[in-house]
Amino acid sequence: MDTDGTHGAGDTHDARGTHATPVPRPAGPPTPPAGPPSSASGTPNGGTGPGAPVRSGTAARLGAPARPAAPPPRPAHAPGAPGASAGGAGRAASVAEWLAAPRPEAAPGIWRLGHRPPEPEPDVEAARRRRVLGLVVSTLLGLVFWSMWRHGTVPYQWALLKLFTPGDWWWGGSSQPKQWQGSDALVVYDGVVFAALVYTVGRLGSWPESIRHFVVRRRQPSRALLASLGAVAALVFVWPGALGLDWRPLPVVGPVLSLVALVAGGYEVFASPVVTDVIYTAITLAVLWPFARAGGWWAALRAGRGPAPDRPSREPAAAPPPAGTTGRAHWPALRAAGQDEAADLLSAELLGGRMNDVDCARVSHVWQTVTGPAGRASFAETVARHGAAAWAHPSGRRDLPVRTATHDLLVGQFRIGRYAEDKRNPYPVRGAHAALDPSLLGTSLLAVGPSGSGKTGRLMRPVVEALTLQSLTGQAAVVAVCAAGTDLGPDAAYDVVIRPGDPASAYDLDLYAGCADPDEAAAFLAEGLIGDLEAVDTRRGATALAQLLGPYRSVHGCFPSVPVLRELLEGEPAAVDALRERLEAAEGQAAMRRELDARTRQTGTAGDPGPALADRLAVLDRPAFADFFDTGGEGRAFSLRAVAHHPVSVRVDLPEQGHEEASRLLARLLLAQFSYVARGGSRTHFACLVLDDAARTLSAESVRAVQRLRSLNAGVVLGLRTIGEVPEALQGPLYAAAGCRMAFAGVTTWDGRRFAEAWGTEWVETTEVAQHTVFAAQPMTRALHALRKFVTGKAVTTDAVTVRQVERERWSASELAHGVPPGHAVLSLTTVRGEHAPPLLVDLRD
Repeated sequence: MDTDGTHGAGDTHDARGTHATPVPRPAGPPTPPAGPPSSASGTPNGGTGPGAPVRSGTAARLGAPARPAAPPPRPAHAPGAPGASAGGAGRAASVAEWLAAPRPEAAPGIWRLGHRPPEPEPDVEAARRRRVLGLVVSTLLGLVFWSMWRHGTVPYQWALLKLFTPGDWWWGGSSQPKQWQGSDALVVYDGVVFAALVYTVGRLGSWPESIRHFVVRRRQPSRALLASLGAVAALVFVWPGALGLDWRPLPVVGPVLSLVALVAGGYEVFASPVVTDVIYTAITLAVLWPFARAGGWWAALRAGRGPAPDRPSREPAAAPPPAGTTGRAHWPALRAAGQDEAADLLSAELLGGRMNDVDCARVSHVWQTVTGPAGRASFAETVARHGAAAWAHPSGRRDLPVRTATHDLLVGQFRIGRYAEDKRNPYPVRGAHAALDPSLLGTSLLAVGPSGSGKTGRLMRPVVEALTLQSLTGQAAVVAVCAAGTDLGPDAAYDVVIRPGDPASAYDLDLYAGCADPDEAAAFLAEGLIGDLEAVDTRRGATALAQLLGPYRSVHGCFPSVPVLRELLEGEPAAVDALRERLEAAEGQAAMRRELDARTRQTGTAGDPGPALADRLAVLDRPAFADFFDTGGEGRAFSLRAVAHHPVSVRVDLPEQGHEEASRLLARLLLAQFSYVARGGSRTHFACLVLDDAARTLSAESVRAVQRLRSLNAGVVLGLRTIGEVPEALQGPLYAAAGCRMAFAGVTTWDGRRFAEAWGTEWVETTEVAQHTVFAAQPMTRALHALRKFVTGKAVTTDAVTVRQVERERWSASELAHGVPPGHAVLSLTTVRGEHAPPLLVDLRD
């Protein structure tokens, strides 16, 4: 279990080592985690040298990098929040919070970490009309009732008052007060009825909802300002006399004073100014309290004061994470399976700041693959020996030197932006974060946008960065192919960096992908060399190559180098005769001699693919590539077949400056090799090829291969400046093969037309308003219409409204070309399980 799928830390393996599919050395220095290693893990993980040595011939390629004298510091960034506190306790709390955050199920492309499904979409305009109408109607009804009450026209108006008051307060048979108690009782009764009326009118008119809609939902300080205006208006009607106004006040102050007098038994209580001031202050505060609550006055005051000054903390530096945020930090799944010791050790590593999100995702992934008692015992033993560094990547790295995107490694998602608040986006996704994951990339992604639209910085780099992080957890392998100088992360973030044509490159590229079958090697080599030529049959080219590769390998034990293969394809007599002599001298090579004889007979005939193959191979037979593509085992040739067996991260920098044709040929060859190696092996990790610029790299066979990858736990990401860089006959099949499609701002209408066709149509409800002129039959009506037309200059019309269902394009070519703002893109998604997400507008800047 300790080496299940990986090797021990500090091990180094050449691409052509003794292992069948060895893991190559990292391209740069590993970055160890912060803090000392766990006591259970022994010595810290080793690593490789500070970088690849300067290449000078074969001897430089054979040299191994030296171990750095001191490990570089670990980059400080918390999961999902780069730039967080670099302290040990801060990192522990951040990782614990990240583990404890909810991750509800969501639609494809929705960032799950902390996602909350939105409330049902409200009808804003209709709701606003209902609220305003409710306010107006309820207020008018209340005014009418209060007017009737003040005039004494409400039936049985005083019945309740006389029922609950002594009879000697009133003159017999009337509601006229006999004593001062009756007069004050009338005032209190008016106040009680007024309060009940306000409550009833507020309930009928939905005043609380209206206040929340028109006041509470506003931002500060406008919310507090509106509430303050309402409070001033209320005080004007409660205390008009204090402001010099002569209108009748609302029954608020009078009823309170009368009630106090009735309870106290007389007016002597008001002789004390203190009592009077307390009563007036209480009334004023009671009137202001609902306005203060609705306006959020206290929060506005606290915000206005600004942050409190820093004070020295007396708490220890390594404070534990907040309560309630460490649920998953205690590894409940392990405890449920009886692995309490392993869970305790991992919890101590995590809460001690020695475990990051990569470690958590890696250990969780390994635990999910454990089966049976023997597997659980091996799991516990490995955790006891290595702690947080258990099952670390063979490179020794447990994080990247720098992150530019937000990642959730627990579910494999990474954020690329936010769905725009646009009417063309469905309401449930507006404002939600947009994210990608291997289940989406497994259907392959096609991104089209002009230079400067953000394909590399806002899509390709987050994709490569996410898959590189997932390779450290053992769940993905990635090969990024780009032009030299493209910013897809530092060299230290990759296990292998290949720079064909650069003497400082530490790795070669194996043109045969570590293949031992001549027919298989000939198939993808022919695809890479002449797959884009319509005049040459790729299958005949593969047959011609196989007729040379098979005999050569049978007598030399390896495939020919680029110069030798070129000579054989051109039919050079000396090269062919030398190969034939070796075959004749060897025993049991009759079949290979027949292959070579068949190739010799075809040389120079009409339709011979040899010259085309040799011409394309000539672009690699240049002095700049003299030390590359070695097949004799002396160099450090990297085989793409390692991607199918190990979670490695590879970057290939193509020499487009001065070698554009060679770069395109190598890109086609890498795509063809990836399609072949993805089919083999019992791979459990996701494999992805990222082509930052896929122009002139696609062929009919490679497009068919892309569609087959989704069932092989693999995918490709293709970037194009315009779809015109793909042959017209392949444009339709390419859109069909890619399950995820992305149109960046600035695409042309020709590119938009292809996207519109791929995304299809949908049924929408449209409303059409037609104006018809009204022809009056009566003379008076015609005269009025004529007068109105003379005054307004418009004829009298009536509106005819038609609502119907029509089928329209989800995004038209014109909308894609002119309606996508800069920094945005339109993205449609499909998962490997067949779930779909319609094309949505994404703000890539958020």
